Amino acid sequence: MEKIEKYHIEYEKPKVTLLQESGLGVAEIAARTCYDSFENSENDCVKNAMTSMDTNAINAIDDSELLSNLAWVHHHHSIIEHATLSFLVQGTSRGVLQEHARHRLQAISVRSTRYTMSSVINSFTASQEAQDGFKFFLEKVLCLNLFVISDPEYLKIEVRSIYDKFMFQYSRDVDYLKGAVAKSSLPFVKEFKGDAEALYAALENGKKKRNVGDGFKHIVSDNWKVDMVVTFNIRSLKNYFDLRDSGAAWFQIQWLAEEMKKVTPVKYLKLIDKQYK
Repeated sequence: MEKIEKYHIEYEKPKVTLLQESGLGVAEIAARTCYDSFENSENDCVKNAMTSMDTNAINAIDDSELLSNLAWVHHHHSIIEHATLSFLVQGTSRGVLQEHARHRLQAISVRSTRYTMSSVINSFTASQEAQDGFKFFLEKVLCLNLFVISDPEYLKIEVRSIYDKFMFQYSRDVDYLKGAVAKSSLPFVKEFKGDAEALYAALENGKKKRNVGDGFKHIVSDNWKVDMVVTFNIRSLKNYFDLRDSGAAWFQIQWLAEEMKKVTPVKYLKLIDKQYK
């Protein structure tokens, strides 16, 4: 992933992949249905849709004069809600996720914290057997590439905060190990007493505690990386780009909008972005 410096701090930009696109054909069929104007289409598959439906040809349409006219002359954007795009986003931040969730009309599936943080918990659990617990924890966590901000000095502060939160919980929860370690891996804690490296390796190679519940989610900051799949209809994507691909947007979500736009086919951008008209 691309690294960039802003405010004298190093960040990683997200990576975006277009997973699927529905095509423009369904949106034109919807518009023609409203006006009963199938005979006026420049696309034969739409013109003949009511008598001879060719869904493959309809889904392959790259352009539609009617959709362009409705979008830019009449500003009738509800029709393009029938076209959708799905994106895989890798390596954005939980801070961006909070902003992203404000866009109501989207389907969004996000990497679970409770099911994917066992290596961090294992790092802390093993660190309690090290002479310098924080140093051990820092080394292991940095190898996991968990943060959007990649600046080494900043990460020391970030990881120290996480370690301190763990210590707070560890010192107060007598059942810490039951919540942190899979039942079958609990014997490792006694077996490798005093050997942090061996304990960490055993925990990582043993059965992971997949669902750690909500007990550890408090350690996560806005800098924590997340992956997600998002699906927008084109009208909602227009709103997203209008607001987020803008100098007024927070730079991290602006970066995401820029990467999403890069992988959005031009045939859709021509309906929602004036510079592609």
